[in-house]
Amino acid sequence: MKLTNFKVMTFDVVGTLIDFETGILTSIRALGGDKAKAASDDEIFEPYKRGRDKFYGRSSFAMKDVYLSLAAETGFVADDATADAFQLAVLRWPAFADSVEALARLRKTFRLVAMTNADRTAFSAYSATLGNPFHDSVTCDEAGCAKPDPRFFAFNKGRQSGLGFKQSEILHVAQSQHHDIGVAKAEGYTTCWIERRQGQQGFGGTPAPKVVTTPDYHFSSLKQLADAVDAELAAERSAA
Repeated sequence: MKLTNFKVMTFDVVGTLIDFETGILTSIRALGGDKAKAASDDEIFEPYKRGRDKFYGRSSFAMKDVYLSLAAETGFVADDATADAFQLAVLRWPAFADSVEALARLRKTFRLVAMTNADRTAFSAYSATLGNPFHDSVTCDEAGCAKPDPRFFAFNKGRQSGLGFKQSEILHVAQSQHHDIGVAKAEGYTTCWIERRQGQQGFGGTPAPKVVTTPDYHFSSLKQLADAVDAELAAERSAA
């Protein structure tokens, strides 16, 4: 199926459009003292993931406790002021270099819908960082759950159906095999894997999936997806 046959693209936000790994590493090394500065990526990501599992609440306030959990485990600087600074930094995580431009191109052809585990407050910050490209958004606040819970995907399917869009007209675009690709495909979505960590070892700040799911489309960047759409549009114009 051609990409241009879809009408809606749904997007994971944190990890696919927002570079949370760079955000985590930069802020923890800046805030956590000399031991944090010397820590490897995995020495930061592994306790971060354990902390997020323990404190899985809304990202606009739970990340303070995630940091304190990580700091207690690693021996990084651990005080309320540092944890507060990490919480604020979470709302300022950067976009990937290609996100804003690629989303602007895709918006010309598709209805763009954010599907994010961020809460409404955090998502508002990320959306502004991305240039507010979305026509619609579903956060953990609306869905009442977080990915990879299948109910999140069912909620969005019902929401888009109510607006006149069939599931077959939706392409779900995401980086996380754990949170998105596997469960989305199991729930009947057509999937596009943006493999942001292509060529790197492990899964970084994202939990490892039980199995790597083969997506329907596979790119290493959002720019590649936008380029593929533009190539299809150009071919259609030439054929006409």
